[in-house]
Amino acid sequence: MSIKEQQLIDFNFDKNYKSDDFFVSKCNYFAFNLLDSWPKWEKNILNVHGEKYSGKSHLSEIFIKKNKGLILNPGKLKNNYEKDLRFYENIILDDFNEQIDEKIIFSLINFIDQNSKYLIINSISPFNKMNFNLEDLGSRAKNCLEAKIEKPDDELTKVLIFKHLSDKQIKINNNLVEFAAKRITRSYSKISEFIYKIDEISLKKKRSIDQKTIKEALGEKFV
Repeated sequence: MSIKEQQLIDFNFDKNYKSDDFFVSKCNYFAFNLLDSWPKWEKNILNVHGEKYSGKSHLSEIFIKKNKGLILNPGKLKNNYEKDLRFYENIILDDFNEQIDEKIIFSLINFIDQNSKYLIINSISPFNKMNFNLEDLGSRAKNCLEAKIEKPDDELTKVLIFKHLSDKQIKINNNLVEFAAKRITRSYSKISEFIYKIDEISLKKKRSIDQKTIKEALGEKFV
């Protein structure tokens, strides 16, 4: 199957989250499959974690469109949240981190349990490894489902490069995609940075993409 024909994963460059834009590979299959299997979960709290741009928000949007629910910024969660959440079966806290009010989060977890709802927590670091001051919250964090999105493999790296250069209407052939994929650091953030630099070079110098352009975007020095 060619790169063009495969399902693709999207960065957070826009909010056009489509299920057919999500490329399922071995590095994100477990998270994808677990969300797709809802509500057949052993527990009602799931933590999806992985580095920035790894597709957590995209997966959440796909999940919400299929199963209905509410996506929240945990930093904006206030003490009187119950009246706003009581009509939703699925609650997603996107971009969760250790700076969030621990008492509110602990109260939310109790609210989820008491009302037979489901909670999905998206974070860069694992929820169960976070250093909470509230002992009860730390204990609850260790008792939830966990799905890690691994670093991009070779296959996904090539798909991401091709997809996002194509989205920016930058023409590139498969050989150059292979060339770039062999040299780029296996990181969603580095891939995102590479796409940005290629776009910038292409616009400034008004030239087609070649090996020299790719090396320049990757920061490689020329002899």
